[in-house]
Amino acid sequence: MKKITLLLTLLASGYLFSQENQPNLKIFLNCNYCDETYIKQNLTFVEFVRDQKFADVILLFRTQQNGSGADTYEIEFTGQNNYNEIQDKLIFSTNADNTDNEVRDLIFKNIKLGLIRYWIKNGKQDKITIQIEKEISGPIEDEKDPWNKWVFNLGIDGFFYGQETSQDENLSFSATVKQVTEKNKFYLRARLNNSKSVFTYDNVDIISKRKSTNINLYDVVSINSHWSVGAFATVGKSTYNNYSFYSSFKPAIEYNFFSYKDSSKKQLTISYKIGGIQNNYAEKTIFNKEKEFLWEHGLNLGGSVKQNWGNITSEVSYQSFLHDSDLNQFSFHLGTNFRILKGLSFNISGNYSITDNQINLAGRNLSLEELLLRQQQVKSGYNYFISTGLNYSFGSIYNTIVNPRFNF
Repeated sequence: MKKITLLLTLLASGYLFSQENQPNLKIFLNCNYCDETYIKQNLTFVEFVRDQKFADVILLFRTQQNGSGADTYEIEFTGQNNYNEIQDKLIFSTNADNTDNEVRDLIFKNIKLGLIRYWIKNGKQDKITIQIEKEISGPIEDEKDPWNKWVFNLGIDGFFYGQETSQDENLSFSATVKQVTEKNKFYLRARLNNSKSVFTYDNVDIISKRKSTNINLYDVVSINSHWSVGAFATVGKSTYNNYSFYSSFKPAIEYNFFSYKDSSKKQLTISYKIGGIQNNYAEKTIFNKEKEFLWEHGLNLGGSVKQNWGNITSEVSYQSFLHDSDLNQFSFHLGTNFRILKGLSFNISGNYSITDNQINLAGRNLSLEELLLRQQQVKSGYNYFISTGLNYSFGSIYNTIVNPRFNF
């Protein structure tokens, strides 16, 4: 077995370099999930800048969930000014059982590894020590995975809240089984959710309950670097959505206009699903149905881009029932955050859906209590969520000082 450990240590001792002869590297850190305080406190011989235009090195982070349920990180190092000939990329993965500290240390280690070539060009080679240790005991063998890439997860969560006139409780159980390989992605998840709210008014208790159970299964097969096919199945029930039982099975096909290997940087996919749905209703619907079998299909176009200037994600989807195309739903999503100019950035995210396919609604008139407590789904021709904003900052572009007092 062969074990290679790479230890990178920056020596804090030694004489000080003059700012004129050997200035520190100017770093722009583009990472929404990094512990910036820890990095600024522990990364030496650098200056952090607020505008990437003034940076010698831009560190752009991208992540995707891996098969174990943890994350695969990609750090892209882009040199500028006197360092524009140095471009690099590091890829590493965390484990599902890593603590936040372990993930933070792994990120920090890879940041230092990626900056070695920049520090050498910056004249800090006498401040860098690299030590490689080798331990060899017997022939090198491929590591065996006793679980064959299968990952299992059991979860329980809940909350309990109360005051003199009201109480809320929610309890959820979940179980997940999945296996992710280059050729196949299998996912099975079961979830049970119970919620109860009690409101006391004039010595009378008003009780609202919701229960839902669902099992989702999908299996996706990779055909090549652009095409994949899959099958999606669901069974469940929901008091809020008026289902005593529902099930569906839908085969699907997807095409990615870019190669899947570039998915962390950019994606543009189009997919199509078609299949059957069996609905058994708790109450007769607005179409006077107690149960029915329907065919449904849907088309989805979505894309994402993450570059140094910012990121954009968007999606447009359409689905309808085959027996009546007027029973349909259009959904739109947009999310973006990009820099307009120095210090000025713009962000917007939102979802908007036109819902003309609510065949599951209860046919009777709902009581005021049911409406106010949201015990039953009600007819709505649309729903939306929008968040937007501008952010402008100015002042010193250099500030690596961390002062956590009062944490404001």
